[in-house]
Amino acid sequence: MHIEPGIVDSAKLVLSYGTALAVFAYTAKLAWGTIRQDGAAPLALRSLVAAVLVFCFFEVFPHYPVGVSEVHLILGSTLFLMFGAAPAAIGLAAGLLLQGIFFAPWDLPQYGMNVTTLLVPLMALSALARRIVPAHTAYKDVKYSQCLALSVAYQGGVVAWVAFWAIYGQGAGAANLAEIGAFGAAYMAVVLIEPLIDLMVLGAAKALTQMRDSVVFQRRLYHVPVLVRH
Repeated sequence: MHIEPGIVDSAKLVLSYGTALAVFAYTAKLAWGTIRQDGAAPLALRSLVAAVLVFCFFEVFPHYPVGVSEVHLILGSTLFLMFGAAPAAIGLAAGLLLQGIFFAPWDLPQYGMNVTTLLVPLMALSALARRIVPAHTAYKDVKYSQCLALSVAYQGGVVAWVAFWAIYGQGAGAANLAEIGAFGAAYMAVVLIEPLIDLMVLGAAKALTQMRDSVVFQRRLYHVPVLVRH
């Protein structure tokens, strides 16, 4: 998922700097919450693992340019379920940056747009998870319908942000809308794959019971949250 160079010109890129700062500020808030709950070391370890995975998603997994952007298998809902919102957000931002520095330096001017497009849907996914996954359910036990809803929320958010940046940069002409439509149609096909990958990963987590107390994964993957009564 990369906004193609030239879609948004240098003057309009200022907006992307502002949106990136906003998502970084919210990510810092999430990170502080994780540190208070689990400590700094688990946050750092999960973020590192997530960043390595994201780098592989971008560089190793198949990816194709379609319309105004590229289609990637990002697996945002998988990262969230395994590691939590803060490590997933840090991993997405760091993996994207590493990919730009080492393999696609021409994408760095678009970093603000791309990181916004990846992180805002993740934050929406996190909010949706609190609504659709019961508090007494560990993430390893989520259903296909819940995985599908989380995937649709994330991938739909990515498509919406790509469409916003493309229209912001190039206007709402017929040709640009056609390019956006082509990208959206191709990208939403990922929704057919991601929930199945989520269930495969969660199935593996169920089998690896010895990992239930590992700091590599967020506690909610195996354990039901403890509700404190006042």
